[in-house]
Amino acid sequence: MYGMRAQDNDPATHFRSDRLCRVNGELYFSTRENTLEGPFENPEKAALAIQAYIERMLLSRMNR
Repeated sequence: MYGMRAQDNDPATHFRSDRLCRVNGELYFSTRENTLEGPFENPEKAALAIQAYIERMLLSRMNR
């Protein structure tokens, strides 16, 4: 993915990565804040949790 994020000062290339991973056989997702969220029973439940996490983060930014 090419482009700038709002907080970037200089143009740069940003690559998306798969944020789902398994740790000791359990499914987690990683965040830009360097946290691992989970564990989840399956990828579908992880996807729902990812969407909920994004919504929480957007709301917290709006409330600043």
